[in-house]
Amino acid sequence: MKDKILKFLKEADGYISGQELCERLGVSRTAVWKVIRQLESEGYQIEAVRNRGYRLTDNADILNEAEIRAAMKSQWLGQHVTFLEETDSTNNVVRRMAEQGAPEGTLAVAEIQTAGKGRRGRSWSSPKGSGIWHSFLLRPEFAPEHASMLTLLAAMAVQKSVKDVTGLDCKIKWPNDIVVNGKKICGILTEMGLENGKIREVIIGIGINVNLEEIQDDLKDKATSLYLETGKKYDRNRVIGLIMEKFEKNYEKFVKTCDLSLMLDDYNAMLANRSQPVRILDKLNPYEGIAIGIDREGELLVKVADGAIRKVCSGEVSVRGLYSYV
Repeated sequence: MKDKILKFLKEADGYISGQELCERLGVSRTAVWKVIRQLESEGYQIEAVRNRGYRLTDNADILNEAEIRAAMKSQWLGQHVTFLEETDSTNNVVRRMAEQGAPEGTLAVAEIQTAGKGRRGRSWSSPKGSGIWHSFLLRPEFAPEHASMLTLLAAMAVQKSVKDVTGLDCKIKWPNDIVVNGKKICGILTEMGLENGKIREVIIGIGINVNLEEIQDDLKDKATSLYLETGKKYDRNRVIGLIMEKFEKNYEKFVKTCDLSLMLDDYNAMLANRSQPVRILDKLNPYEGIAIGIDREGELLVKVADGAIRKVCSGEVSVRGLYSYV
């Protein structure tokens, strides 16, 4: 009933009377009043006026299962949603759900992560109300060697979604960091489980600094948030819904070819490193060159001093700009 009353309040053009809510739901005024109080306790600003009814007065950034479901436009991705106020890591949550038979497309979202992680085991700070920390489950039938490219699909979905919502000229730092003005706003971690040489599940975790108001001192030159870049707060539910919708479309293209051939131009247009000098941090053989784009397998193509083109695999090395993070 709570979800329905919230939906009616959002759809109402002005006030909606308690009597109308009672009639539409077939419940008592007392039941409606209790739900209104519950919504207010969750942070919704609801104005109650005698002889007029109730009105939702503030579109607060409230993250919960009902709001996430309402923002979904995808067909299957994100249609099974679990929301947690706090958890260790949404990747871990989805992994546990996958072990219990959760369907493909299952999504877990947390308000707070206590043990969020990134590539190479790096920690990822996720304070309450500041960002989007979510992971989703895929059960692909293609060979394991294609799975690493899914990270690039996720990066494309985030880039497009953030740009649609904010208008910011965000880019992808190969392979999967989303950057604005040379600073990171998003990290993506893809993990795969195998069984008898086949993919059992792929879990993609995405963390985005959305409404974060302050960056810790040691990261100020490398990280930022949508709020710090624009001075505006954003509806995180909407961003999640857009990411699910855009990833779903990318994924359905990908499974046709099991490579990035159908999205190559789109990705390269988003690539912050493109035509930029880069340093390849290979432990055995570091080198420098000019990044010219990616190939259909998602490898970064780097032109070195002698004119040769080298391919860089994301699982093997890190890439940095010669003069900055990007």
